[in-house]
Amino acid sequence: MEYCDTLHPSGYRLQFSDELVKPGTDSFLLADFVHLKKGMRICDLGAGIGLLGLLLLNRCSELTVHNVELQEAAVQMAERNIACNSLEQQMHLHHADLRALRGILPAGELDLVISNPPYFKTGSGGRAHGAVRAAAREEMACTIEDVCRSAAYLLRWGGTFSLVFRPERLVDLFCAMRQCGIEPKRLRFVEKQAGLAPILVLVEGRRGGNSGLTYEPPLVIYGPDGRETAEMDRINFRNARKAEELL
Repeated sequence: MEYCDTLHPSGYRLQFSDELVKPGTDSFLLADFVHLKKGMRICDLGAGIGLLGLLLLNRCSELTVHNVELQEAAVQMAERNIACNSLEQQMHLHHADLRALRGILPAGELDLVISNPPYFKTGSGGRAHGAVRAAAREEMACTIEDVCRSAAYLLRWGGTFSLVFRPERLVDLFCAMRQCGIEPKRLRFVEKQAGLAPILVLVEGRRGGNSGLTYEPPLVIYGPDGRETAEMDRINFRNARKAEELL
């Protein structure tokens, strides 16, 4: 079954399907984590149906976003999302393997690379249903080292790499980033409830950056009452929805 939802407050529409990876909290968290400036040139590695690009344009309309995606079904849905929002001038779709970007995108020209990469090594944990979901969950088509190498290729000197990952693989991520010349600079853990072990980690690195890592306060999803926190309400645009309902 297919669905269509509206991303607030921009009014961008997102089409998605049961057969593909559905919009997840991790993408919303990553889109909120990054620092944006007008005119930035951005690439989403493993862009899926284009959700992250839409969320960034929701925050700042004056961006150029390149989406790189390998899975044919996801590419087709991303094409529809670009077209239905009339974003052909701002969002560019590349049906390509992120491990082979030479000749597709130029080296060293982008300001920001983002990614919601596969979290698990192949064969670990439960298997996802369907090829697209499996590729999004496990390192079947690319590893975290592949993602970092591609980010380093695309970024200008001093450019930023931001991604969401699993805390238990943070050492793997940091090693891969440093091997590719991207220095981890900013980190924020995501906790389901305050004081519990983190379930996700948001990381920002800089191409050619000096050592020095900043820890931000944890992002807490649920408060003591079991409801999502005020910060999650903001990230998910619930405040914008409530304001619209009052008009």
